[in-house]
Amino acid sequence: MLVDWVVAVVEAAPTPLVPDPTPVPIPGLEPVAETFLAWGKWVLVVAGVLGMFICGGMMILGRRNRSATAVDGAAGIPWVLGGLTLAAVGATVVGVVVR
Repeated sequence: MLVDWVVAVVEAAPTPLVPDPTPVPIPGLEPVAETFLAWGKWVLVVAGVLGMFICGGMMILGRRNRSATAVDGAAGIPWVLGGLTLAAVGATVVGVVVR
């Protein structure tokens, strides 16, 4: 009896009409946006490689009598990898949140 009452209340509740249009690119702006995103991706790749080189160099230079430098270099590797991972999944995350 209680279940029937709950089902009746849920069925009687109005469903909200939320507009959910599909994304449409602005006419003429799509090539510019693709170029801008390609440049951003290139900058991220260069920054990631440079970050790994810097971390490796700090670990090499800090090997003898400068252990804090080596530790700082090793501690930077997860940050570089985390940033690259966030950049790689960024489009997917935004697509899930926006849609």
